[in-house]
Amino acid sequence: MNTVAPDRESAEWLRDLQGNGGAREHAMARLHALLLRVARGEASRRRATLPGHAIEDVDDLCVQAASDALMAVLAKLATYRGAARFTTWAYKFAIFETSTRLRRHAWQQRKVELDDTIWDRLPDAAPPALQRLENDQLIVALHRAIDDHLTDRQRLVFQSVTMDDVPIDVLAERLGTSRGAIYKTLHDARGKLRRALVEAGHGERVS
Repeated sequence: MNTVAPDRESAEWLRDLQGNGGAREHAMARLHALLLRVARGEASRRRATLPGHAIEDVDDLCVQAASDALMAVLAKLATYRGAARFTTWAYKFAIFETSTRLRRHAWQQRKVELDDTIWDRLPDAAPPALQRLENDQLIVALHRAIDDHLTDRQRLVFQSVTMDDVPIDVLAERLGTSRGAIYKTLHDARGKLRRALVEAGHGERVS
């Protein structure tokens, strides 16, 4: 991967963070403050999507996210290539850590389980992944295909991710598996459902 010479400010960040003593401690404190500001900004942007119990803990979550982001930045300093300003590069870690913590916290008191009542709510509040299922016949065919062709685990993963909008990392944690395994299960489930819907005469709607 190509490396470009960093701008002056970015070079100073690298020098101080890779150094020793007081200069490094001061740079870490400054960077943590910047990352905390970014974390709070990201939390504010997502505030409307958070349940009440999560809102109460947002600031603590932001502090934790900023601390984890700082550790991630320090661990990956050698990978910084200078393509963007150092702070821009570092902010990505804060955004990732904050969004991950907020997703997990939002689901902390919610169960991940099969729920057939979701089909009654689907036409009125379909998430983006299912908005193209516009008519009742196709929804009925999908429901039947899920019941007839998916294993229990595939049903749980498909419903959780596609219909309940459960984050992949949260689902993997709850099921004691990896993100890769969840993606594989979801891929297999979608393949089965596509074939079943084509056989049921809905090929033009699922192509």
